[in-house]
Amino acid sequence: MLRMTKQADYGIVLMTHLAARAGRQFSAPELAAETRIPLPMVSKILKLLVREDLLVSHRGVKGGYALARAPRQITVADLISALDGPIAFTECIEDTPGSCSQEGICGVRDNWQRINQAVRHALEGITLADLTQPLASPLVQLGSGRGAELRA
Repeated sequence: MLRMTKQADYGIVLMTHLAARAGRQFSAPELAAETRIPLPMVSKILKLLVREDLLVSHRGVKGGYALARAPRQITVADLISALDGPIAFTECIEDTPGSCSQEGICGVRDNWQRINQAVRHALEGITLADLTQPLASPLVQLGSGRGAELRA
């Protein structure tokens, strides 16, 4: 199973929360309370996102954390890379030659690179602004008028 870390998952939740309230600053305790993510995890993620220039931190009584750029300028790929490192499904698709003992005889390395590029491209196409918008309902209304039936 391919799965991002809990840290990246929580980071996306935090950043989406901030994006939905763009222009406002939040303290770490406020974010922890509002998102119900443990404060130590929130603090760790916020520090990483500041270091990666995705958030800005303002000190002082009226300080807090805010987005470093507009929500439409931050992609899901940016967030995952900042929190989990490069997006790579296998070691052989990283840019470090010789990181895999099978590299010289592997017949699928190029295909893994292709898969990785497709996933990365998809994640680069989804922004924080997109994540703040609700998806259309999966239900399709059939018929019209009173008593119309809804089906998935």
